[in-house]
This record gives sequence, C-alpha cells and structure tokens, in this order.
Amino acid sequence: MNIREKKRISVWSSIDWITIIIYLLLLALGWLSVCGASYEYGDPDFLDFTTRSGKQFIWMMCALGVAFVLLMLDEGIYDVFAYLFYGGMMILLFVTIFVAKDIKGSRSWLQIGQLSIQPAEFAKFATALALAKYISRYSFSMEKWKDFIVLIAIILLPVLLIILQSETGTALVYLAFFLVLYREGMPGAILFSGFCAVVYFVIGIKFDKVFLSDGITSVGEFSVLVIILLVVSGMLWVYEKKWNLIKTLWGTSLLILGSTYVISKYIYTIDLVFVLASINLVLALFLFILFVKEKKTSFLFISLFTIVSVVFLFSVDYVFNNILEDHHQKRIETALGMVDDPRGAEYNVNQSKIAIGSGGFSGKGFLNGTQTKLKYVPEQDTDFIFCTVGEEQGFVGSVAVLVLFLILMLRLIVLAERQPNTFGRVYGYSVVSLLFFHVFVNIGMVLGLTPVIGIPLPFFSYGGSSLWGFTILLFVFLRIDASRVRRM
Repeated sequence: MNIREKKRISVWSSIDWITIIIYLLLLALGWLSVCGASYEYGDPDFLDFTTRSGKQFIWMMCALGVAFVLLMLDEGIYDVFAYLFYGGMMILLFVTIFVAKDIKGSRSWLQIGQLSIQPAEFAKFATALALAKYISRYSFSMEKWKDFIVLIAIILLPVLLIILQSETGTALVYLAFFLVLYREGMPGAILFSGFCAVVYFVIGIKFDKVFLSDGITSVGEFSVLVIILLVVSGMLWVYEKKWNLIKTLWGTSLLILGSTYVISKYIYTIDLVFVLASINLVLALFLFILFVKEKKTSFLFISLFTIVSVVFLFSVDYVFNNILEDHHQKRIETALGMVDDPRGAEYNVNQSKIAIGSGGFSGKGFLNGTQTKLKYVPEQDTDFIFCTVGEEQGFVGSVAVLVLFLILMLRLIVLAERQPNTFGRVYGYSVVSLLFFHVFVNIGMVLGLTPVIGIPLPFFSYGGSSLWGFTILLFVFLRIDASRVRRM
C-alpha cells in the first residue's frame, strides 16, 4: 500500500461522521422545505429540473461532489495558499462591482452562462482562511496594534467591497468574525464598544425626530450622549475607582445643562445636544491629560472611547440617510417601530408570522401549507424559508431544525477546541461564528425579532451560492480536522 492510499484511508477513518450526518440531515430537510415552498399544483415531479426544487436538487448533488473533492485534497493547501485564496476572492469581489448586472438595486451576481453565482458567499471561507493564517503566525500577538489592525483590515476589506455592490445585509455577516477575535484574545472592551455602537445607532435613529420641550433638542442624540457619560463613569469606577472625579463630572454636567436649559427656555434658544457633546469632548481631553500625566493606558482608552462615541453618534444620521438603501431604511424603521407599514416593508414579516402561527403545534403537513401554497409570503423559499418549516411542520418541526443547528454548532466548537494548532482552531471558530450569525439573524427576521437584511438560512434557502459556500466552509474544516492525528 503506497503513501497516498494510506493517507486516503486515514482521512476516511478520522473524519468526523457526526458532523457529516447532521449536514446531510439539514440538506435533506432544506430540500424538502424548498419543495414545499416552491411547489404549485400541477407542477411536474420534484426532480424535474425545470422546477426550483429540481434545480435545488442539482445544486445539492454538486455540493456533495464539492464536499468529496475537498476531503480528497491535501489539507496543507488551505494553509499554504490561504492568502492566495483571499487575494483572488477580493479581486473577484472588486470586479463584480463593475461587471455584475443590476438586480433589484444590487450588483452582486455574476452571470456565467446559465449559472448565476454570488462571490460574497465564497469570500467567507477565503476570509476565514486568511484570518486563521495570520493569527497562526509565530510572532502574532493580539496585543500588538499592528497585528490587530491587520486583522481588522482582513475583515473590513470584503465588507467594503460588498457594500459597494449594494449588499449591505451580506456585508454585515462578516462582522461575525469579531467573535473569533474575541475567542483568540481580543479585549472584551472592544466587543463591548461594538455593543455600545449598536445601542447608539438604535436610540439615535428611533428618537431622532422626537424633541424636548425646548423644541430643538433631539431626544435621541441627547439620550445617547447621556449614555456615553454613564458608560465613561462606569469605566472610571471599574478601572481607576475615581469616585471623586465621577461626582465632579455629574455635578458639573447637571449644573451646566440645567443653566443652559433655563437660558434656552426663556432667553435664547440653545441646542442641549451640542452642550452635552461639548461636555463629553472636554472630558475626553481631561482624561488624555491624565494619561500623559499618570502614564495609565486606561485613561487613554476611556478618552478615545468618548471621542469615538461622540463622532459615531453624529455620523449615524449620515450613514442612515446616505449609505443605507431605501429598503434597508424602511426595514430598520419598521423593526424599531418607527413606522407602521403593513403593506410595505412590514408585509413580509407579518405574512411570515401568520404562516408560522397557522402551523400550530404539529404543522399542517408536507405541501399542505395554505399561506405558502397561495404565495402570501414573498421570498418564501429563500430568505423566508423558515416560515415554510413552521407552517408545514409546526412547532415540533421548527424546534427540531433549531436543535439540529444547535448540535452542529456545538459539535463544531468541540472540533475547533481539539485542534492541535492555532490555524485549525481559528478556522473552526470562523465556521461556527458565520453559522450562528446566519441562523440567528435569518430566523430572527422571519419572526420579526431582527431587521430584515436578506441573508439566507444555511442549507435551507433556495440557491446554489449559499449552499456551496457553506459546504466549502464546513468541509474545508472537516478536512483540516481529519488530519489532526498526523499533526499531533
């Protein structure tokens, strides 16, 4: 028996079959869901390649072929050529901006004969490989600013290119990689800062057009600036125990704001937002002076946090009105309860809720869903595929699908933790993070819990790009994991 034959035998004996079985189950359930969502009475059989279910079956078979090829390849190519994969995909994303056709305002699909592919779906695995390659460098340290900035650049480059394709929803998926960085030692303060940014955005947008009694001060911006002061006060207490400074800060702030409000009410109108923003910036300057004087990096971090928070707040309005597309704005406004649009942006979510609710506990049965059969739910076999599961299989079937996804993610975490090197672990957590983001946001938007940003449910939504993209992500990791015995 030659070396190559021994290698193939070792791959099949060390492959994680539990993950493959879960993958096959999700694949089968996904295809049945597409059949149920796209079927119309009078259609030919499900395997007729002129129907959407027939096309999905072809993509499934191709996905299995891709999975087999990935398992047969030497795992070393993923490490050696990681940057080459990443560079090639970035070039493809850039080219897509200019050569792709405009489809519903998006230029993200490349037409190759009769086949349409979305490069953004395949760029995920390339980005995961690049991150794993860079973090596994011998001299890498998350504490080095140079290394950290490079990691941020690796993540944000595809985000920028995809936004230029007008695919904001897909671009947001790449933020899941920050969960990987947190696992690899990124300070929790940075993750907390990201959470604060979300809070600033939501409150700033939701209450931007609501004003205080003076008629000029925006409740949204004023509230966010107060939150910034609260967070900074908390940081000063946690890191430095500066209770006297906190008392002075709030006493001075309340005195200035109270005096300004009286002046604005009876003498001359003054926007309290700019007064409070000035207090925050003066505080940031004072903290920077403390950093220079006492040489404590905590003061520098809190000072930068304050400045970035204020700048971010005033950039929210520009981002919302000038960068996000109209349909994204409407979806966010609907999700935040700013508008009631049952026949517009809210229509998809309302119909989806009705479909899921009509399924009851055990569901109406395969092909018996009334909402889906009558096509009340737009995009019901793509972005809103989970409503078909809810209507046809009910609460029981929906929970079963969620449990399968949960088991898959937990299993992948186990595989990631048992990797003997950093490259395999980082790549494994990248796969888990992307899966988690897709499942959480997709099902959340179907249930009306998250904004509708148009991302597919892995292995379920109709389409080849998403299916192949997640298959590549998963089976590259399974191939890396299968070789762990030789690397231990």
